[in-house]
This record gives sequence, structure tokens and C-alpha cells, in this order.
Amino acid sequence: MPSPRIAITFCTQCRWMLRAQWYAGELLQTFEGEIGEVALVPATGGTFRIDVDDEQVWNRKRDGGFPEITELKRAVRDLVAPGKSLGHADRVAPADDQHGSAHTDRPPGSG
Repeated sequence: MPSPRIAITFCTQCRWMLRAQWYAGELLQTFEGEIGEVALVPATGGTFRIDVDDEQVWNRKRDGGFPEITELKRAVRDLVAPGKSLGHADRVAPADDQHGSAHTDRPPGSG
């Protein structure tokens, strides 16, 4: 069975390349043994989409913005390595602790 391919399609007009690169690096680091490729696919028109093979995992327009990295990792894991533990990414943070940590799971420049 061939290793899964992740495609991150991003709008160049919106300057989302750094965001796409950050997501790609996070996915490569987390799933180094489970995926075969992460591709960055330039597009236009406000597109930001993440696909695993032919399955759409995230679509900015459909899903309302950009994914938190933990949410994205869980969605990708469920497709490429369902039994893999993601450690802290498998736990949902309490509502009062989501913004109190100095560590962030957001790409640079996203606020």
C-alpha cells in the first residue's frame, strides 16, 4: 500500500505560504513514518485546503477559517495512522486554559 500524500493548497494572493509551510512541517514531524509526501500547492481566490490522498481534511471556506494544529493532526491521524497516540494533541484543553499558556499551537503571524 503506498504511503499517503498530503496536499496543502494555499492562496498566493493572500500570502498564506508561510502558514502552509508551518502546517507542512508540523505534519511531517508528527507523521514522519506514516506519510509519503507533503506537497504545497499554490492557488488563488482565497483557497486554503488540506487533502490526504483524495479525502478533503480541511477547507477554510467550508470549515470557517484555519484549523488549530491539534485539530488538524487528529483529522490526519484518523486517516493515516488511526492507532497512533498524539500525546497532548489527543486531549482537549479546558475552556479556561485555552489562552493562558505561553506555548501556542498556531502558525506564526496568526495572532
